[in-house]
Amino acid sequence: MTSQKFLEILQQAAKLKVTPRHCYTEKDRAESVADHSWRIALMAMLLSGEEEFREVDMNKVIRMCLIHDLGESFTGDIPTFDKTDDDTRNEDALFLEWVNGFPEPQRKEWQALLAEMERLETKEAKTYKALDKLEALISHNESDISTWIPLEYELQLTYGQENVQFSEYLRAFRQTIDAWTRKKIEEEV
Repeated sequence: MTSQKFLEILQQAAKLKVTPRHCYTEKDRAESVADHSWRIALMAMLLSGEEEFREVDMNKVIRMCLIHDLGESFTGDIPTFDKTDDDTRNEDALFLEWVNGFPEPQRKEWQALLAEMERLETKEAKTYKALDKLEALISHNESDISTWIPLEYELQLTYGQENVQFSEYLRAFRQTIDAWTRKKIEEEV
């Protein structure tokens, strides 16, 4: 890869540092897409020590976590409850077009990762997807509840449930997050 191409890729990716998400950090700053991607990569790294995940290629999972939202560097973040199929297709097309311009071997690696992530058949892909959903729940719970919109009170307890079903550890973790959510809602009333 030339130095110029390397820099161009990094500059596009840097847009995630200033691309806001729907929720806020504990200090009332809009969370960025980069904040989210970093934390799910950290979550994957932490899981690598758990018995259930010893056979999972966590290096691959971390790579998936780091690249999964780079399409949003072109489109911005659209909250799940507002995102249409057309929005998803547009984001995916722009992301893939960008990746197709990468030199080898990066293009081949990223294309393979994206295809695996899309199929959600491997334990690595399922783990990345579950962490993506769980981190969003954690971030919303860290946000002041005054920033929640009405539909989030229910969504916070249903979002991504199907994505943790493959893992006993992640189902238990989800229950811990759900208990936190219920407590947060009860304290708000």
